[in-house]
Amino acid sequence: MSVTLIILITTCIISIIAFKNQQLIDDLIFYPPAVTERKQYYRFITCGFIHANFAHLAFNMYSFWIFGEYVEILFMTLFGPVGRWYYLLMYISALVVCLLPTYFKNKTNYHYRSLGASGAVSAVIFAFIFLNPLQGIGLIFLPRELMIPGFIFGFLYLVLSSYLDKKGGGNINHSAHIWGAVYGIGFLVLTGYLFSEKNVLLSFLNAVKSYFGSF
Repeated sequence: MSVTLIILITTCIISIIAFKNQQLIDDLIFYPPAVTERKQYYRFITCGFIHANFAHLAFNMYSFWIFGEYVEILFMTLFGPVGRWYYLLMYISALVVCLLPTYFKNKTNYHYRSLGASGAVSAVIFAFIFLNPLQGIGLIFLPRELMIPGFIFGFLYLVLSSYLDKKGGGNINHSAHIWGAVYGIGFLVLTGYLFSEKNVLLSFLNAVKSYFGSF
């Protein structure tokens, strides 16, 4: 069984149980004052295994499934059998890193709470984009003809997320999406440099260069 499938099943089980258990949500949700005052650092990770509703869970896990299975295979191609553990490490650590800016901004904000795996899923998606920058990506259910190269999609996604984050309002933590995406790329570049014979950064740059050179 793949790491992706294990994470997906675990997340679905915990999230579905939590839908009808407010105490479980309160115990697992990311609540900055609980980290600041009670040192409950585990909330950085546990909040990624609960979701607001079925739609939130379905969207995150569908996106994770589409990209995660492929990224996991690519990690094993790059790093050998240990690549599966690097992949797991990226996902779990992304849950923490993507929320650090949120935490420092809301350390004593008693009205702030956050939940969901979006930050870690963003890390996985952008690892995919970095390894396959020319692969067409588009919004769900749109025809293939409307897909655009992954590196362009990723850039537009970050620009839009940054705008929405600065605009504020709503219940979506756009900051977590941004930092999860950046972390996914950074993790891949660093582990690739240290533990793989393939220069993933150079491969990405060459692919992008060849795309623009084709015009």
